[in-house]
Amino acid sequence: MSPSRRDFLKYLSLTGAALSGPGVAAAWPRLGAGRASVTVTGRVTGPDGGIEGVPVTDGVTVAQTDGDGRYELAASPRRPFVYLSVPGGYRLPTHDAGTARFYKTLDATSGGTATASFRLAPLERDDAQHAFLFLADPQARTEAEMQQFRDETVPDVRETVQALGDRPVFGVGGGDLVFDDLSLFSGYERAVRQMGIPFVQAVGNHDLNFDAPTDPGSTATFRRHFGPEYYSFDRGAVHYVVLDDVYWPGSDGFGRKTDDYHGHLGAIQLAWLEQDLALVEDGRPVVVLTHIPPLSTTYQRRGEASPSVRGRIGNRAALYDLLAPFDAHIVSGHVHENEHRSADGPHEHVVGTVCGAWWTGPICYDGTPKGYAVYEVDGTSVEWRYKSTGRAAGHQMRTYPVGADPEAPDEWVANVWDATADWTVVWYEDGIRTGPMARRVGLDPQSRRLHAGDEQPEKHPWVEPEPTAHLYYAPANPDANRVRVEATDPFGRTYVGRPDSAPRPDPSAG
Repeated sequence: MSPSRRDFLKYLSLTGAALSGPGVAAAWPRLGAGRASVTVTGRVTGPDGGIEGVPVTDGVTVAQTDGDGRYELAASPRRPFVYLSVPGGYRLPTHDAGTARFYKTLDATSGGTATASFRLAPLERDDAQHAFLFLADPQARTEAEMQQFRDETVPDVRETVQALGDRPVFGVGGGDLVFDDLSLFSGYERAVRQMGIPFVQAVGNHDLNFDAPTDPGSTATFRRHFGPEYYSFDRGAVHYVVLDDVYWPGSDGFGRKTDDYHGHLGAIQLAWLEQDLALVEDGRPVVVLTHIPPLSTTYQRRGEASPSVRGRIGNRAALYDLLAPFDAHIVSGHVHENEHRSADGPHEHVVGTVCGAWWTGPICYDGTPKGYAVYEVDGTSVEWRYKSTGRAAGHQMRTYPVGADPEAPDEWVANVWDATADWTVVWYEDGIRTGPMARRVGLDPQSRRLHAGDEQPEKHPWVEPEPTAHLYYAPANPDANRVRVEATDPFGRTYVGRPDSAPRPDPSAG
């Protein structure tokens, strides 16, 4: 165990429910409030018999299968499921709809013992090369919006999957699968079925039972549809972890909120995560998939002193500590904009939303088109890009003519929504490279036009443009006849745009 893992317990005090004792697993009986554990036994098998080394858990304690695929787990009777971390090389088991089903219901009424066995099917090809799509915030509020999701996003996803070839692909529903009406989960499941790839789901703040008196009850409907709120699995060399970082303080018993949700990782979940990651070799890629970002920098761009409790994980330091030994990425949604951040450790990807600005139009409030993220993995290498719904893969920027931003009347601007500090964004005048464009915080001109003011957008007038840090500016030159932007991402892909025309991919780019 690394020193950072040995120091893990000091961070549990940040969660509001500190554990004690020599190890997290040993501390669990205190959390069980004196109730006897359930001894769960079973076997994990494939076509060739038992599979060794598969982690099996109740969400509190983690056991591993032996050489014959057998395990024994002392499970808490309070936990609803026993589930496994699907190893690399095997299919994710799914419901008929395509949502992941790697769990069995734990029956605590059987006199202290229970059984749960799992049979896994191998993938048709090696998964060292694989891909996943992160769909943040489908967030349908009505059946009409769910139908729009199926009409627009589903065919786009199918085209993207086809373009990825024969590599194994899975999808991630990044939370806020619906917008408070939990009866629409069935519509989301129909969309997953139509997309034709296995999907895992993270729970979002709009996926909750708001009449629940405490946080565990808030995910009861989510669990009935999708199973555990947190879990892990492998694909190739990458270890994936889905977390539940939405904490619900509860209602007053009459369906009224006593407080709003906030970003938080519970003590039991963090204790489970420590055990889960202890089985992963240091240095391996670990990708965490969750809803609320560890820290959205929206507050900084607004000039506010501190972040909202709804836009960050309050005890994110504990997560950073657990991820320190690994090549880690954290992928989230929630804030309806696209952002990358790596100031405190792992690379944090905040992905623009499938619904844009809550199904009001074509863009999020930072100007990012509604869409999703595409991640391609080759061994331990992870590459990504943002995919705009209904647009070609090369649609990676929007350019505006001089004066489009009233705060910069003598400059033209490009919104390069997936850009990070290691992108190169330059401009050319009449074929001559002029220099790098200046990256500044500002309002996307199209978002200003569609969202600014109390009267628009008509559907949700509370939507407003938000300052974004992925705008690039260059001074106007009246003597230049032709101007173009070249934006090159860290993976060597170059995209071209012009202030007076739609951006298009450079045909010479690899």
